[in-house]
Amino acid sequence: MGSGEDAVMVERVIEGGGIRLCAESFGDPGHPAVLLVMGAGASMLWWDEGFCRMLAGGGRFVIRYDHRDTGRSLTYEPGRPGYTGADLVGDAARVLDAYGVPAAHVVGVSAGGALAQRFALGHAARVLSLVLISTSAAASGGGRVPAPPTAEFTRFVSTARADWSDADSVAGYQVDFARLLAGGRRPFDEEAVRSLVRRDIGRAHDFAAARNHDLLPEGELPSAPLSSIAVPTLVIHGTADPMFPLPHGEALAHEIPGARLLVLRDAGHGVERADWGVIVPAILEQSAAGHHS
Repeated sequence: MGSGEDAVMVERVIEGGGIRLCAESFGDPGHPAVLLVMGAGASMLWWDEGFCRMLAGGGRFVIRYDHRDTGRSLTYEPGRPGYTGADLVGDAARVLDAYGVPAAHVVGVSAGGALAQRFALGHAARVLSLVLISTSAAASGGGRVPAPPTAEFTRFVSTARADWSDADSVAGYQVDFARLLAGGRRPFDEEAVRSLVRRDIGRAHDFAAARNHDLLPEGELPSAPLSSIAVPTLVIHGTADPMFPLPHGEALAHEIPGARLLVLRDAGHGVERADWGVIVPAILEQSAAGHHS
């Protein structure tokens, strides 16, 4: 596996139907495509450039993109999103269309993992394989929850506040939230996270609009059960995830036929640099197994 440092990174703006999405690609368009889907309220910057280059160095064409209301994509008035969760699922298809990719290996983290599941259900022919990180079943029958969030997570989301008109206040809130999500069992690189958050705030049209993701109606989503997903699926989950404790990953792997579970010891919620050496080879292996030549 190459380092990917020489992989060409190209930014592009995808426009059509009144929708504007910002995306970036890494590597050779002739290689198998890997579409990276980030979580709620998070721009593509949270798929670290170094991580993307590692995947590209493994012979993949890597695509990351800003969801609506994040980064440089179409941004709505805070508190008034003009779209649904189903529209975010459809945006994945828009991105693949723009790159001329008929089908891709799809990697989703957190809420991006739920979007990836629903994309596989509603656009089955466009998904070659799935990697679902730090996420839960997009639709669990009867609303059964495998395990509640930790007390620390519940306390933070119910009490922490930020002044969304003040960049310093927002940055402090985001760093504190990232520290919580990291799970507390490993060293936390506050300087690196603060730098990322600052970049994220700086490139957004209106960073406060990212909270619109918490207000979205679901819209017209596929009603098929997860058991109908037929592509190779890998579930990756940390043992210290405070938002979705490990039973979420275990239940998800159980619901999707043939899915494998990769457990990351002491990892929190998200894709941590300390785990790139495990996650990247796992994605490369998964996308090799699911590739249709």
